[in-house]
Amino acid sequence: MKKVKIITLTLVVLMITLVAFVGIYTKKQNRMENQVKDYAFAMDLKGSRNIRLKVNQEKETIIKDAEGKEVEEEENLTDEQLTEKGYHKEEIPNNSEEIKTVENYQASKKMIEKRLEKLGVNGYIIKLEEETGDIVIELPENDGTDQVISNLGTTGKFEIIDSQTKEVLMTNSDIKQAKVMYSTGNSTSATNSGTTVYLDIEFNKEGAKKLEEISSKYVKVDEPTSEAEENQTEQNVENEGNAENTAEEQKITMNIDGSEIMSTSFEEPIRIGRLQLSIGSATTDKEALQGYIDQATNMATVLDTGNIPVKYDVNAESNQYILSDITENEAQIAIYTILAIIVIGLILLVIQYKKIGLLGVISYIGFISTLLIVVRYANVAIAIEGLVGIIMALILNYILVKKLLEKHQKVGEAYKDFFIKIIPIMILVIAFSFIKWTPISSFGMTMFWGIVLMAIYNVIITNSLLKIEARKEK
Repeated sequence: MKKVKIITLTLVVLMITLVAFVGIYTKKQNRMENQVKDYAFAMDLKGSRNIRLKVNQEKETIIKDAEGKEVEEEENLTDEQLTEKGYHKEEIPNNSEEIKTVENYQASKKMIEKRLEKLGVNGYIIKLEEETGDIVIELPENDGTDQVISNLGTTGKFEIIDSQTKEVLMTNSDIKQAKVMYSTGNSTSATNSGTTVYLDIEFNKEGAKKLEEISSKYVKVDEPTSEAEENQTEQNVENEGNAENTAEEQKITMNIDGSEIMSTSFEEPIRIGRLQLSIGSATTDKEALQGYIDQATNMATVLDTGNIPVKYDVNAESNQYILSDITENEAQIAIYTILAIIVIGLILLVIQYKKIGLLGVISYIGFISTLLIVVRYANVAIAIEGLVGIIMALILNYILVKKLLEKHQKVGEAYKDFFIKIIPIMILVIAFSFIKWTPISSFGMTMFWGIVLMAIYNVIITNSLLKIEARKEK
């Protein structure tokens, strides 16, 4: 029975090790794909993307009537036709001289930083060139970098306007927050099965009041349900004498940076102060769902961070990938060196403690594997300092395992003695974990998870193995 328990725990360790070093592969579209989350390396290990946001210098041509009002419907007219109608063209810079100030540049930088944080970007470097207003950003290179960059050049100007008169009804100043929400439909329904992604826009007190007024005014008109009702509707329109004033035309258009998100009217007044807009349709397809989530996340991020006062362009020439200073050959040498040291250390355990030393080796290998999995799913940005943190966690665990082997008949005493001694290290590690500078936080987080895992893993695995052996000795 005791042998069965040891074999079972050994198989558990073996499975964890295979997951950590090999992965779990499933077939997807005629290829095998690893389902285990990849490491999140910081810029000093994986490289970085350098981009420059340049202040937009372009001008926009608009058409105005004799009263100075903008005319959008006449953009295709020739200059002669415009003159005949009493219209004229004006060129307006996207960034006027009043906008191009140091204060606005600094405000833009802060908003971009806020966007990066909301998109979950860690370890970025951002600098403002106050003379030109250009913003230089260094981002960690990963699968989501291009999506992040696409958000940085967006101004984020939000407007709800009257579809007919183009009157601006609501702006960014009315928004309290925006977030992404999900709803899973009934799987037994052919039309509602799958997950639907929503963009949830919550308005502030003033915005909520405006939304209620707008939704009360711009209400959908029910279509006639019978020929008699249709005739009555036509008669009502004739009696009013002005079809342009019918409720049917009361619609709003929602824009971000001048691009229409939707044009609609409301079923009923909205009194809760929030709008929920469905993005795409309900789906069970993972790729389609992720696309909807990315789209909604981008919009929520832009709305939540506000309207950037200066319009920027992402300079394509400066969008460059910068390789890490550490070459692949140097990385391999470091890995093989660490592995050699670990192997020598484990051999010494077997030589010194014989059979229970072998149990310690099995446990220690499982600890390494579990820690490598934990740092992946804890989303730790692994910098060079983070690797140092992992190595120190392995050293501490080696010391703990050695103490447990020495006192395998008094495991509780060994635990207590070890963790009391590392209390100063634990306090320092927790403090480092909250520092936003990537090298320090990476070290703190890897060490933090290493110590937490030491306390849990060794109680479950190492302690169990040694207890089995201790009973055999008795």
